[in-house]
Amino acid sequence: MCGSLFIYMKNCVPLQANKFKVMGFFNRLFSKEKKDTLDKGLERTKEGVFSKIRRAIAGKKTIDDEVLDNLEEVFVTSDVGVDTTLKIIERIEKRVARDPYVGSDELNRLLCEEITELLAENNNDSTLEDFTLPEGNRPHVIMVVGVNGVGKTTTIGKLAAQFKKAGNKVMLGAADTFRAAAIEQLDVWGERAGVPVVKQKIGADPASVAYDTLQSAKANGVDVVIIDTAGRLHNKKGLMDELTKIKNVMQKIVPDAPHEVLLVLDGSTGQNAFEQARQFVAATQVNELAITKLDGTAKGGVVIGISDQFKIPVKYIGLGEGIEDLQVFDKKEFVESLFGNRI
Repeated sequence: MCGSLFIYMKNCVPLQANKFKVMGFFNRLFSKEKKDTLDKGLERTKEGVFSKIRRAIAGKKTIDDEVLDNLEEVFVTSDVGVDTTLKIIERIEKRVARDPYVGSDELNRLLCEEITELLAENNNDSTLEDFTLPEGNRPHVIMVVGVNGVGKTTTIGKLAAQFKKAGNKVMLGAADTFRAAAIEQLDVWGERAGVPVVKQKIGADPASVAYDTLQSAKANGVDVVIIDTAGRLHNKKGLMDELTKIKNVMQKIVPDAPHEVLLVLDGSTGQNAFEQARQFVAATQVNELAITKLDGTAKGGVVIGISDQFKIPVKYIGLGEGIEDLQVFDKKEFVESLFGNRI
């Protein structure tokens, strides 16, 4: 019997090793698919930025003042924003001062490093690893804000699908009662994601919908609740009053709700996205951002500028129409995809 046990245990070792090899294989495969989606989604921005950079450094053997001036124009016209562009140029100047013989071939690597460090200094790391939830109370409540047309409801649907795929029980609340289309659209996404949607009729009190959603979530052991809100900026005070009322009512059920206030911005709108961010940040306590529609624009530089200027983490980026095309933002992978370099 001892001999049989020895053989059994000896045979278990390679089986266990093979198990970890298989897990590692699938992790690498998933990581590659994610990176391929990111590369493809940023293709238009990458092509636009690269063509401008190539023109900026054409015929140059060193990074001189003319190259820096040209780079400044490249970043401003790529919707990185003036303030963030000046920070990037200042960092490049300091690097060139330390190593005056940096050639144009090294410029992409240098830009990669400096922009990644800039985002790191601004504390723009997501606390998520894929779509896991932080430890703490359940349900975890996410309130989503943003103007009509930015992809807010679509983002909610994709989030619901991803959280469910990660093993969570998910519920949606249709608190954008201003538009019938918003309720219908959320319903469609709820069906696609396979998660329930709590709703009332058009014109109902949004706070009442949020209250019902959390009450149902508590009763049914839901892990994560995502609340849609009205997609309009009629005025800051009106928006703030409405969102404050929703928060207060939710806190009667979940005392520290909402745990996240996610602002959705359309990356293809460039500088308009900056302005929307300013207005919503002034109106409510936004603590994270989702930037959508990056696959259909050459204005992906807006992610860098908004990350830097508002000191609010970019948590998600949208890279396509598919339900899988919403990714947790990774600053290092984003910059590497943008400039085609590995740091």
